[in-house]
Amino acid sequence: MQARMRIARWIGVALTLGAMVSCGGGGGGGGSSEVPQSCSANNPFRADATGPTVTASLTVEKSWVRGYMDASYLWYREIPNVNAADPLFNVDTSSGFYASIDNYFNALLTPNLSTSGLKPKDEFSFTYPTRLWDQLINSGSTAGWGIEWHYDTRDATVGTINGIRVAFVHPGSPAFDVGLQRGDLLVTIGGVTASATNNPNAYNAIISQLFPAAGQRMDFVVNRNGTTITVSPTSSGNLTLTPVGQPSVITTSNGKKVGYLLFNDHLLTAEQGLIGAFSAFTNPPIDELVLDLRYNGGGYLYIASQVAYMIASHQINSPTVGRVFERTVFNDKRGAENSDTFFFDTSCFPDPRSFNCTNVQPLPQLGLSRVYVLTSGDTCSASEAIINGLRGVGIDVIQIGTTTCGKPYGFFGQSNCGITYFPIEFQGVNAAGFGDYADGFQPDPVGSTTSNRIKGCTSSDDLGDPLGSPNEAQLATALYHVTNGACPPAPLAREAPLSASAGRTVGGLLKAPARSNGYGQMPRR
Repeated sequence: MQARMRIARWIGVALTLGAMVSCGGGGGGGGSSEVPQSCSANNPFRADATGPTVTASLTVEKSWVRGYMDASYLWYREIPNVNAADPLFNVDTSSGFYASIDNYFNALLTPNLSTSGLKPKDEFSFTYPTRLWDQLINSGSTAGWGIEWHYDTRDATVGTINGIRVAFVHPGSPAFDVGLQRGDLLVTIGGVTASATNNPNAYNAIISQLFPAAGQRMDFVVNRNGTTITVSPTSSGNLTLTPVGQPSVITTSNGKKVGYLLFNDHLLTAEQGLIGAFSAFTNPPIDELVLDLRYNGGGYLYIASQVAYMIASHQINSPTVGRVFERTVFNDKRGAENSDTFFFDTSCFPDPRSFNCTNVQPLPQLGLSRVYVLTSGDTCSASEAIINGLRGVGIDVIQIGTTTCGKPYGFFGQSNCGITYFPIEFQGVNAAGFGDYADGFQPDPVGSTTSNRIKGCTSSDDLGDPLGSPNEAQLATALYHVTNGACPPAPLAREAPLSASAGRTVGGLLKAPARSNGYGQMPRR
C-alpha cells in the first residue's frame, strides 16, 4: 500500500504563497496590502472566514485576490490589465459585495482561447461562498429540488432557454417524492413559462426557479409523453445528492456479463458507494464495465484515482502498481510543487476537517484491460482524469457519447473572508505525458493513444429511457460494441437539437459552478 497521498489543500486551509507581488498597473488597488482575512465590513460572508479577520475594505480584499492570482494562477502571465477602480468592481454594500468581487476575479482571467481557437482557454475558474462549498463537497448536501436539469438550447444574452427536461432525479429528494421522472418536459415553474424570448430578465427568472433556496414551495407543470402533470414540491435545504447509482449487471446476447455503474459526482460521500459497487462486480466477476460519467462534473482527484485502480488493477501483472495516475504541473513560479498522484490502492474516508484517512483498507480489483465510458459535454475534470489516467497505463478506454468538457486543469481553492477562490492552478498529464485535451475527449471509431480522439462511438443522451436500461441510447450503443466489436451502423439515439445561432450553447445540464468543480485535495495517509 502507498504510504501517503499528496496533500492538495482544497478549502479552509492556509496556503503559503510566499511573498505576494504588489498589484501596480491594473492591479487590485495598489500598495502591498495583500493581507489574508482583511475583510470589508460589508462582506456578508465574513463570519464564515477560516481564520481571525480584521476590518478593511473591498479595495483591500481585491488586492488580496490580485496577489493570489499573481502567485498561483497557471496563466498569471496572461492576466489582462484591469482597472480595479471600475464601478463594476466597487459596490461595497452587503447586497452588492459578492457580485463586485466576483466580477473582479473574473476580469483577471486569461482572455485567450484554447489551442483550437473554439473555446475560452479558461472557462472553469470561479468563486463560491466558503460555507456553502464546504457543505456541498464534503457532505454531498445542498439546497434544491433534487433534479439534474437538461436543456436543448440556451442563450442567456438574448434570454432564451428551450427544452428544459428532467435528466435525473435524486432518490429521496422533493422531486422524487412528488413523482417527477427522467424525460419530463418542463412547461411552467412557479407560473413562469419555461422558455423566454429576447428577455434576459425572464431567462434569469427561470434559472432562479430551477435552483431555489431552502423551503420554497413551487408549482411545476410538466409534459410526460403528451400528458400534463402538475406537482408542488418544497425545496430542501439539506438535499443529499446521490453520487453513485445502484450497480447492475446485464448479460449480452453473446453471454458477456457487463457491469453498469452511474457515477455522478466525485464527492467525499461517493467513496463508500463506489467501493460497494466494485466489490459487487467482483462476485461473480464481470467481463466488461460500462462507467456512466455523462453527468459527472468532477471533484476529488483521489476518488478518480481509486476508481481507475479498481477498474484496471489485479493482484497479478497489474498495470497500475507503482504507476503515475496523474502528474500535476504548476506555473513556473511553483515548479517545486510539481508532483505525482499515483494509483491509490486503498480506501481513505478522510476526516473533512483534518483530511487524514480514517479507514485504510485494500480496494476491490476488477483487473480489466478495457472499460466503456459514457460521456457528454458535462463529463468534466476529475472524470476526464479517469479516462486520461487509464489511457496513460495502456488500458483500452472506449468512449460512448459526445465530446467531454475539456478540463485537463485543476485547482485547490483558497478561502479568504468567507469566499473561496478557485483559479486554475495546474495542468494534469498522465503517465505517458499526455494532457492536451482542453477541447475535450472525442469519440472516434479509430481513436489514438496520444490525442484527444478516443476509440468509440458517438451517441446522444435522448432522455427517452431510464438510466441503466439496456434500451437507453448510450448504454445500448456500448452493449452493441461489446457484442459486435464495432459501433452500430446507425445511431441508436435521437440526435439532440442543434442551432446555427452564433454563440448558442446546444444541449447539456444546468449546473452551479460548484457541481463542475474540478480537482479536489488529496487526503493524508
